Amino acid sequence: MTPRSAVQPPIGTETVLLVEDHDGLRTLARKVLERYGYAVLEAPNGYAALRICESRHGAIHLLLTDVVMPGMSGRVLADRLALLHPATKVLYTSGYTDNAIVHHGALEAGTAFLQKPYTPETLARKVRDVLDAPPR
Repeated sequence: MTPRSAVQPPIGTETVLLVEDHDGLRTLARKVLERYGYAVLEAPNGYAALRICESRHGAIHLLLTDVVMPGMSGRVLADRLALLHPATKVLYTSGYTDNAIVHHGALEAGTAFLQKPYTPETLARKVRDVLDAPPR
């Protein structure tokens, strides 16, 4: 039996809205997600992401957003996006630990979270896990 870490993450076909204020990290994450088959919409901040959501008629299956961004936090973005696309799942990412994020009230315990830095395989696996999880 092959250990899970040696198994390639499954390929996806869903649409992911990637919101990251760091240009280099956003570009890297987009390339990784596209390599694993996802259609990626990208935005440098929450306001640009909302403009994408307002003009998009197709489904957005997953919001992958940094928690801490200038202007609008990832949590506020997710709350606003839920009004436009209620079926969209959310995966938060941050350089802060999940305990620090929860402790300071940015996220609730049990929220889907991926700590930076992450490997391409870890990102792809976590995205797949969140997409495959039953609705909350």
